[in-house]
Amino acid sequence: MKKYRLFGVISAVCITLSILSSFVGNSQTPASRVLLSTNPTLERILPFEAEAEKLQSPVTLTLQAVDAAGKHLENTKISLQILTPPRNRWLTTDFPIVEGTKLLEIDATAPDGKLEIQQMLPIRGNYQLLVNVSPLVANAFAPYQQTLNLNVHENPIKYKYFVVIAAFLLSLGLLGGWVIGGQEELQQGEIAPQSVRLLLSALTVVAIVTLLIINISAEVAEAHGSEHHSSSTEVIAPSSQKSQGLEINLSGDKNATVGKLANLVLQVKDSAGEPIKDVALEVKAIATEHNLTVFDYKGIPDEEGKLTWQEQFFDGSPHKIEVEATPLPGSNRQFAPVKVAQEVEVKAIAPPIYIRLIGLFYFTAFVGIGMAIGLLIQHRRTPREISNTNA
Repeated sequence: MKKYRLFGVISAVCITLSILSSFVGNSQTPASRVLLSTNPTLERILPFEAEAEKLQSPVTLTLQAVDAAGKHLENTKISLQILTPPRNRWLTTDFPIVEGTKLLEIDATAPDGKLEIQQMLPIRGNYQLLVNVSPLVANAFAPYQQTLNLNVHENPIKYKYFVVIAAFLLSLGLLGGWVIGGQEELQQGEIAPQSVRLLLSALTVVAIVTLLIINISAEVAEAHGSEHHSSSTEVIAPSSQKSQGLEINLSGDKNATVGKLANLVLQVKDSAGEPIKDVALEVKAIATEHNLTVFDYKGIPDEEGKLTWQEQFFDGSPHKIEVEATPLPGSNRQFAPVKVAQEVEVKAIAPPIYIRLIGLFYFTAFVGIGMAIGLLIQHRRTPREISNTNA
């Protein structure tokens, strides 16, 4: 009986180990995934600079769907969502309204399993790319999803500006602390020496002027879009074209708001009203104020002859959506390029008051730190002078 019991225990242990090893083996088996590459490389990507001297170009993002063996998947549908970096209450970016929002959402037909877009990234921080890959042919492969991270560093020139401003404010506070620490004797009827009163008055004026500049600049930014829109006289292509047996119609939101997605739809049909899918499309979103391309995508329509996407315009100025349709290489359908376009008026949103006050808080803090250092130096210096005088 003991031998049978021992044999049973050993058998149970072996079966358990076999099951566990199979689980471990399955967990280590490579799975289908999405490969991300960028141009420029990740280390050289910088956020959008509103008043940059050189014309900026959007970042090229290439997503390649591969199977467990690393082979490119074919006949896929790739859905992409780009989420902006989350809000940081104490370290805001140049576009605080954009923080923690959705920048882009697009459903793309990818015959070679590759989705390539060009997208301007407005702020620094960690972007999340939510990718869903599914087959165009039923049961060709199991659908899967993946979250990719894209970390955009701040422009180094911003740190230089920060150091210069911080040094100036610290020096101003240090001078003030030095003056206050060596304050003169009070005259009859005075609350504080004249030098101290002048210094405090100057600091008050600086704080008021800084707050006014912050608020005025925010209001100017909010009215920025409408001012330039009224002066824009550019002639663009119509939003609907019927030409060479094709009917192309671009529709969607003509008014957008910073921080929110705008819906856009492109429909391609033939003269009989049947959807066309064997046509190449190039979509561009252009900020017309500086003729700056902020989004670019080349692809094909879906089975219904449609291309749908949602896009956020982070700069509160007029934009133009432009789509050019051309025949696919080797296609029986040949035609001259057809272009449609649509204007989008983008409403700027002024940041909340607490965001405007953050800068003033930091300015005041640097001045206060400098003043504390100046007072400390004078406090340590005064006893020595007194002791030398007594001696």
